[in-house]
Amino acid sequence: MASSNGASTTDNSAYPLRLAFMGTPDFAVPALQALADAGHDIVAVYSQPPRPAGRGQKDRLSPVQALAESRGWPVRTPTSLKTAEAQQDFAALKLDVAVVAAYGLILPPEILEAPRLGCLNIHASLLPRWRGAAPIQRAILAGDRETGITIMQMDAGLDTGAMLLQESLPIYPETNAQQLHDALADLGGRMIVHALEDCGNSRLLPQAQPDFGVTYADKVQKAEGHLDWTLAAAELDRRVRAFTPWPGAFFEAVKGGKQERIKVLAAEPLPYGGSPGEVLDQGPTIACGAGSLRLWQLQRAGRGGMTAEAFLRGFPLPTGSRLPLTH
Repeated sequence: MASSNGASTTDNSAYPLRLAFMGTPDFAVPALQALADAGHDIVAVYSQPPRPAGRGQKDRLSPVQALAESRGWPVRTPTSLKTAEAQQDFAALKLDVAVVAAYGLILPPEILEAPRLGCLNIHASLLPRWRGAAPIQRAILAGDRETGITIMQMDAGLDTGAMLLQESLPIYPETNAQQLHDALADLGGRMIVHALEDCGNSRLLPQAQPDFGVTYADKVQKAEGHLDWTLAAAELDRRVRAFTPWPGAFFEAVKGGKQERIKVLAAEPLPYGGSPGEVLDQGPTIACGAGSLRLWQLQRAGRGGMTAEAFLRGFPLPTGSRLPLTH
């Protein structure tokens, strides 16, 4: 395995590679664009089928499909790759390589083995830490100080394949999931281009993942965004950052006898405290199990985000009042 900082000189005899790209969300878009800019022959783009979205629940193309159609690349949106027909269609592409980034479908052995160079995955963690569905959120929740991108040779396991490239990025105390997502997506796009340069020229040696340091990034559940004021402020701050923009960190508050769910878009942990759930000042600052949480940006249901000052004008949280501890 090598760091992408030491990319070798491109041997144009290896270009362009005949490849399929398999991805669905925004995270995958920079990689697809980078591969096209590098001159590779993108013969097919695989993505999840369009899903109902928005208030009208009209079918919406995935970000990857939208880019592919705008560039005129053939798009395939199978609901499964386990059928003989899907596997035969894939094999008929006669690929050099398939690049996978947050695709969302399981790739059976028949798919993994079809391309000449196999299937390479762009994974948003420093494997073997945070294998699985939500590595960005889990890294922030755990208080990790760094994460990164691993370019991996896919096998039948859950993110268990041999590593080709790794590069790290810092996680700063103020970093939220959206910011980290965008930085990792851009990094993944740059790294996959380097990886294909070296794979195409047989200059990259796969390295097995170590047996130690394995953790799993379980899929995020909406209920995890609930801010339990009995927890430490530092942990609640990590929840706010990990769940911005989705599914959102939230608490319950009462106005006019009705309980509302309020999202917290930005916050800051502070050392002083009080009784959990107590409104300490008009920051507003809320006492936690240890320390307190200053709420900087909030959002009421059906409205846009706003500063704490603007929020308090329409939804007072009197100093000394208590927020519910459960939802």
